[in-house]
Amino acid sequence: MISGKFAITVHILTLLSKFPEEYLSSEFIAGSMNMNPVLVRKEIANLKKNNIVESKEGKNGGTKLLKSASTISLEAIFKMTFDSVTLGYSKNTPNPNCPVGKKINQNLENLYDDINEKISLQLKGISLEDFSNQF
Repeated sequence: MISGKFAITVHILTLLSKFPEEYLSSEFIAGSMNMNPVLVRKEIANLKKNNIVESKEGKNGGTKLLKSASTISLEAIFKMTFDSVTLGYSKNTPNPNCPVGKKINQNLENLYDDINEKISLQLKGISLEDFSNQF
Protein backbone atom coordinates (compact mmCIF):
# COMPACT_ATOMS: atom_id res chain seq x y z
CA MET A 1 0.00 0.00 0.00
CA ILE A 2 1.01 3.58 -0.50
CA SER A 3 2.29 5.41 2.57
CA GLY A 4 4.18 8.60 3.29
CA LYS A 5 7.53 6.81 3.64
CA PHE A 6 8.78 7.91 0.22
CA ALA A 7 7.89 11.56 0.89
CA ILE A 8 9.51 11.42 4.34
CA THR A 9 12.67 9.80 2.97
CA VAL A 10 12.94 12.28 0.09
CA HIS A 11 12.45 15.17 2.53
CA ILE A 12 15.24 13.88 4.78
CA LEU A 13 17.63 13.30 1.89
CA THR A 14 16.84 16.66 0.28
CA LEU A 15 17.67 18.42 3.53
CA LEU A 16 20.89 16.45 3.86
CA SER A 17 21.82 17.30 0.27
CA LYS A 18 21.46 21.01 1.07
CA PHE A 19 24.04 20.69 3.87
CA PRO A 20 26.43 18.05 2.47
CA GLU A 21 29.28 18.71 4.90
CA GLU A 22 27.16 19.00 8.05
CA TYR A 23 25.68 16.44 10.40
CA LEU A 24 22.02 17.38 10.82
CA SER A 25 20.25 16.37 14.01
CA SER A 26 17.02 14.41 13.87
CA GLU A 27 15.43 17.30 15.77
CA PHE A 28 16.44 19.74 13.01
CA ILE A 29 15.15 17.40 10.31
CA ALA A 30 11.94 16.73 12.25
CA GLY A 31 11.43 20.49 12.65
CA SER A 32 11.52 20.91 8.88
CA MET A 33 8.98 18.13 8.52
CA ASN A 34 6.87 19.14 11.52
CA MET A 35 6.96 15.61 12.87
CA ASN A 36 8.35 13.63 15.79
CA PRO A 37 12.14 13.05 15.72
CA VAL A 38 11.54 9.37 16.59
CA LEU A 39 9.84 8.88 13.21
CA VAL A 40 12.74 10.63 11.49
CA ARG A 41 15.25 8.37 13.24
CA LYS A 42 13.29 5.33 12.06
CA GLU A 43 13.68 6.40 8.43
CA ILE A 44 17.32 7.34 8.99
CA ALA A 45 17.93 3.80 10.26
CA ASN A 46 16.63 2.47 6.94
CA LEU A 47 18.90 4.89 5.05
CA LYS A 48 21.89 3.76 7.13
CA LYS A 49 21.03 0.13 6.38
CA ASN A 50 21.10 1.02 2.67
CA ASN A 51 24.47 2.85 3.00
CA ILE A 52 23.07 6.22 1.92
CA VAL A 53 23.79 8.13 5.14
CA GLU A 54 26.09 7.99 8.11
CA SER A 55 25.34 9.14 11.63
CA LYS A 56 27.35 10.07 14.67
CA GLU A 57 26.21 10.55 18.23
CA GLY A 58 27.01 13.29 20.67
CA LYS A 59 26.81 17.04 20.97
CA ASN A 60 27.77 17.67 17.35
CA GLY A 61 26.18 14.47 16.12
CA GLY A 62 23.60 13.93 13.46
CA THR A 63 23.27 12.47 10.01
CA LYS A 64 24.83 13.31 6.65
CA LEU A 65 24.92 11.83 3.17
CA LEU A 66 27.53 9.18 2.43
CA LYS A 67 27.19 9.64 -1.32
CA SER A 68 26.89 12.62 -3.61
CA ALA A 69 23.30 13.62 -4.28
CA SER A 70 24.08 13.43 -7.99
CA THR A 71 24.64 9.66 -7.70
CA ILE A 72 21.41 8.85 -5.85
CA SER A 73 18.36 8.36 -8.06
CA LEU A 74 14.82 8.84 -6.88
CA GLU A 75 14.25 5.29 -8.14
CA ALA A 76 16.83 4.00 -5.64
CA ILE A 77 15.09 5.96 -2.87
CA PHE A 78 11.74 4.57 -3.95
CA LYS A 79 13.07 1.01 -3.85
CA MET A 80 14.48 1.61 -0.35
CA THR A 81 11.03 2.57 0.88
CA PHE A 82 8.80 0.14 -1.05
CA ASP A 83 9.11 -3.23 -2.64
CA SER A 84 6.40 -2.04 -5.00
CA VAL A 85 3.30 0.10 -5.09
CA THR A 86 0.04 -1.71 -4.71
CA LEU A 87 -3.31 -0.02 -4.49
CA GLY A 88 -4.68 -3.01 -2.61
CA TYR A 89 -6.91 -5.99 -3.09
CA SER A 90 -10.34 -6.87 -1.80
CA LYS A 91 -10.37 -8.05 1.80
CA ASN A 92 -12.79 -10.80 0.84
CA THR A 93 -11.78 -13.75 -1.32
CA PRO A 94 -13.48 -13.20 -4.68
CA ASN A 95 -15.92 -15.82 -5.94
CA PRO A 96 -13.93 -18.23 -8.16
CA ASN A 97 -17.13 -19.09 -10.07
CA CYS A 98 -17.67 -15.48 -11.14
CA PRO A 99 -16.11 -14.38 -14.45
CA VAL A 100 -14.76 -11.23 -12.75
CA GLY A 101 -14.05 -12.73 -9.33
CA LYS A 102 -11.89 -15.53 -10.66
CA LYS A 103 -9.50 -13.16 -12.47
CA ILE A 104 -9.74 -9.84 -10.61
CA ASN A 105 -6.62 -10.30 -8.47
CA GLN A 106 -4.55 -11.55 -11.41
CA ASN A 107 -5.61 -8.56 -13.52
CA LEU A 108 -4.95 -6.13 -10.66
CA GLU A 109 -1.51 -7.69 -10.20
CA ASN A 110 -0.76 -7.10 -13.90
CA LEU A 111 -1.95 -3.50 -13.59
CA TYR A 112 0.24 -2.92 -10.50
CA ASP A 113 3.27 -4.43 -12.25
CA ASP A 114 2.75 -1.99 -15.13
CA ILE A 115 2.38 0.94 -12.72
CA ASN A 116 5.59 -0.01 -10.92
CA GLU A 117 7.50 -0.27 -14.18
CA LYS A 118 6.34 3.23 -15.16
CA ILE A 119 7.20 4.65 -11.74
CA SER A 120 10.70 3.17 -11.94
CA LEU A 121 11.28 4.56 -15.43
CA GLN A 122 10.13 8.02 -14.35
CA LEU A 123 12.20 8.10 -11.15
CA LYS A 124 15.32 6.52 -12.68
CA GLY A 125 16.06 9.69 -14.63
CA ILE A 126 15.86 12.03 -11.63
CA SER A 127 18.76 12.34 -9.21
CA LEU A 128 18.43 13.57 -5.65
CA GLU A 129 20.52 16.54 -6.78
CA ASP A 130 18.05 17.31 -9.60
CA PHE A 131 15.17 17.18 -7.14
CA SER A 132 17.06 19.20 -4.52
CA ASN A 133 17.87 21.95 -7.04
CA GLN A 134 14.19 22.91 -7.07
CA PHE A 135 14.58 24.40 -3.57
